[in-house]
Amino acid sequence: MSPPTRKRVRHALVGAGARAEMFLRSLALDHADTAELVALADVNRTRMDAHNRWLAELGHPSVPTYAAADFAAMLAKERVDVVLVTSVDVTHDEYVTAALRAGCDVVTEKPMTVDAVRCRRILDAVAETGRRVTVAFNYRYNPLHEQVRRLLADGAVGEIGSVHFEWLLDVRHGADYFRRWHRDKATSGGLLVHKASHHFDLVNWWLDARPVEVHAAGRLFFYGEDGRRHSYARDYDRAHGAPAAADDPFALRLAEHPRLRELYLDAEAEDGYHRDRNVFAPGVTIEDDLAVLARYSTGATMTYHLTAYAPWEGYRVMVNGSRGRLELEVTESDHVSPGGASALKGAALHGDEAAEERGAARLTLRPFWQPPVEIGVDGWTRGGHGGADARMTRVLLGGETDPMGRAATAYDGALALLTGLAANRSLETGAPVRVADLLTLP
Repeated sequence: MSPPTRKRVRHALVGAGARAEMFLRSLALDHADTAELVALADVNRTRMDAHNRWLAELGHPSVPTYAAADFAAMLAKERVDVVLVTSVDVTHDEYVTAALRAGCDVVTEKPMTVDAVRCRRILDAVAETGRRVTVAFNYRYNPLHEQVRRLLADGAVGEIGSVHFEWLLDVRHGADYFRRWHRDKATSGGLLVHKASHHFDLVNWWLDARPVEVHAAGRLFFYGEDGRRHSYARDYDRAHGAPAAADDPFALRLAEHPRLRELYLDAEAEDGYHRDRNVFAPGVTIEDDLAVLARYSTGATMTYHLTAYAPWEGYRVMVNGSRGRLELEVTESDHVSPGGASALKGAALHGDEAAEERGAARLTLRPFWQPPVEIGVDGWTRGGHGGADARMTRVLLGGETDPMGRAATAYDGALALLTGLAANRSLETGAPVRVADLLTLP
């Protein structure tokens, strides 16, 4: 007798921008035996139509599309089990809470939301409904980060005293946050929320601790209107159609990227959103150079620095403990090649330019009174966030077991968010901020 057919989980996605593509490809190609895509919702129909065309190219049938205003009706009509939220960050709570109250579970892109009030709405809805929210912190699934978790949990460095974490966004990747909606702190929370929530979540997970107090300093140094003093700025508001942007390494030329053209340039008539703003144009309200000092419930401290205008991309993590030190260094790209300067991170390059940019990773344990030990880690790659994306979707969409507890809960999402929110408050006040003063968690 053949085994019973497993019921596929019905997924709908809201927010049909570029961030949706990883989930849609995974549903169409990798996990069609356990999950199915049944609907899309967005504020822009052109973007949904583009995703349906790409799904057809993968052999997946088109799915019904709904205006974002009809989100609740979509959930009922399409009998949705799980909602994937990949919309603009400030809207996450709206869709998460509506989905929970409609009886759905939710997988949401990070950050879970952008402020304490919206965070409380999500946590209250989770408590009220008993449904599950999973935050897509894909860096938890990076093989390197999994190994760090195992080593620290096994006491490789003893009791942890401090962490130093430096993250570098190169001038290709970093610039992109200043072209699009992320440049407005009201919609993204700034880089301490939108980007650094990844990193703050990792430290919470590695230390098995929660942030208690945060002090921060930072500024908009390189990009924005004041950044014109560095002599890189050209005179245009958005790159498309601007002669001054033709040879600007900071310009994103949407017409040269077929997928971005379909998602954004062809969709502008519906909502007027420009994906290719000048990174030195007025209106930037986020910072690009940020330093954070955090204290945790275990007594450990973290020093963190985010630079969004570096010549290379990667990060360094050092964990100091009572028995030694663990060091992780990752080079995602050792420089930005001239031919790739105006592309997006991960975009295909041609010829020798693509090969010029090198990546590497090294994990080193330095015990007291012993030579350092290089820790080998299988599975790390330069692409897909170190191989994490595919590993994450196997858990979130494919039903793979998760003994390491990598699937981040709403509570985990709140802790990562609150580190960034406390840092943002400290930027405003110049004083340390107690996390509990922003939001009380159990």
